[in-house]
Amino acid sequence: MQLAALPPLALNEPRKLLVVIDLNGTLLHRPNRKQPSKFVERPHARQFLAYCIDVFHVVIWSSAKQANVASMCNQLLTPSQRKKVVAIWARDKFGLTAADFVARTQCYKRLHVLWADPIVAASHPDAASRGVTWSQQDTVLIDDSMEKARSEPHNLIEIPEFSSENAEVADILPQVHDYINECASQANVSSFIRERPFKAHATSQLQLGILQQLES
Repeated sequence: MQLAALPPLALNEPRKLLVVIDLNGTLLHRPNRKQPSKFVERPHARQFLAYCIDVFHVVIWSSAKQANVASMCNQLLTPSQRKKVVAIWARDKFGLTAADFVARTQCYKRLHVLWADPIVAASHPDAASRGVTWSQQDTVLIDDSMEKARSEPHNLIEIPEFSSENAEVADILPQVHDYINECASQANVSSFIRERPFKAHATSQLQLGILQQLES
């Protein structure tokens, strides 16, 4: 929290970020949780995910069970994209008891647990040369739940929950694309998000070309 309280500082050049992305309610909607392979994609979901994988370091983290997460990722990602993803985390990564694992328990995405993971830590561009690891200064969590981000609230890019193909009233993911690129030009992502949290526009006010970037 102390780092987030510092004033934002812009960098001269953008840098790599760790982008942690939720699945259900964020990139897609599962009408029937018992059929994880059947879902409705949020508009621009594949293009947005492809952009993040190409430009940043991506972790997919869902509270769904491992088999369901694997099924969703198999449809959303190409084999080459999946190889580029740093890690795919599911319900087994929340530290739940056996009883909570099978119950509809509130899960919390504690980013400090993610940062401490050896595979995730090694993915930092400066890990090998300088021993640098990811932190709240260079990580964003894209999720539809503020509650899940309680431990690191100023790293959250909270977006409206996607619940059906008719619920989307704006080009949310292209707006997130624009916001992430702003974050990449900040020395401390958490202070920037604290001062200028993401706000989705009911009518997209994106610069011309952002959708074209996502679609290309």
